[in-house]
Amino acid sequence: MCPSYMATREEKHSTRGRAHLLFEMLQGETIQEGWKSEAVKESLDLCLACKGCKGDCPVHVDLATYKAEFLSHYHETHKRPRHAYAFGMIDRWAHLASKTPGVVNFFTQTWGLRRFAKVGAEISPKRSIPRFAKRTFTDAFNSEHRPTLRANATRVMLWPDTFNNYFFPNILTAAVEVLESVGCEVTIPTERLCCGRPLYDFGFLDRAERYLKRILDSLEKEIDAGTPVVGLEPSCVSVFRDELLNLFTHDERARRLSKQTFSLSEFLEERRKAGAQLPTLNRKVLVHSHCHHKAIMKTAALESTLKAMNVDYEMLKSGCCGMAGAFGFERDKYDVSIAVGEQVLLPAVRKADKDTIILTDGFSCREQIQQTTGRQTMHLAELIKLARHTSAE
Repeated sequence: MCPSYMATREEKHSTRGRAHLLFEMLQGETIQEGWKSEAVKESLDLCLACKGCKGDCPVHVDLATYKAEFLSHYHETHKRPRHAYAFGMIDRWAHLASKTPGVVNFFTQTWGLRRFAKVGAEISPKRSIPRFAKRTFTDAFNSEHRPTLRANATRVMLWPDTFNNYFFPNILTAAVEVLESVGCEVTIPTERLCCGRPLYDFGFLDRAERYLKRILDSLEKEIDAGTPVVGLEPSCVSVFRDELLNLFTHDERARRLSKQTFSLSEFLEERRKAGAQLPTLNRKVLVHSHCHHKAIMKTAALESTLKAMNVDYEMLKSGCCGMAGAFGFERDKYDVSIAVGEQVLLPAVRKADKDTIILTDGFSCREQIQQTTGRQTMHLAELIKLARHTSAE
């Protein structure tokens, strides 16, 4: 069931209500304003673009895609709000911030000053702005000497997504260790690339298409060589598996890249079939799966990986975390974001024993949990790294 409908209980915020309004808009009888309709805009405004309807709805209606298409047309005649530029183009702002992260963090983390940053980006005053890392993963990776692996090592490209690269590079570093431990030679793109995930949420479809075209051109040799691409951020992996094919329907490179892109758990499943072993970990783990992971990639590989590690895990039937990318950061959506999270996820996290590991791969999911419960979370890459080091000790 749609997360925003569960929070508001208003028909216009249900999958059925939104689909009906879009139908009426396209018919042009009841709703005659077409792509300029404020009624349709209001209905789609609380859509979290979680893709839950695509995975759970009996007719697999994809309202996240319809929302992106509507906003693309709507903003041809309407000015976009400031937060659309602040969040939609986060890859650009993060790249600039990485030049002087200490200065940026001073203004976004210091009491008094951070208020101005939130007002400028239309962020809820109740939210914390994530801290930029002192050094990006890509800078560190390109400057370090990689260990010599055996001659038959499998070449794999690790996708340095914007969120982990600029905010949590330790997660990407953990993934490098994990991939090398299962016999892989890890490489990353030679150019600064971004899948443009946040752009879809605000209807920047032309810009998103340019981002993806650049990726296809930049990775053409790797695509032709069949190099697997491993992504750590579920929303980025879903772009290569979903939006990429929607925007480049007849491009053979897009079709290949979609098939060559894996989540970490999916790729590890393939490596285990080839004989790779995963470390075991005697810990309890509470798992919240990112919405796009559940809708596009499904969770079978993740559960299989946890079973192979002999982890005592529980998969929460939690739906959306409520943060949903930039949604929960926006000033006027904070209350809905919290209401969605309080359905299942946040109470379950608070109830969990303090020694239980909270596992979730999504950047927004981690922010929602940590900012509202104070509990720290782990990415699957970090969990496997912990298991390796625990076994070694």
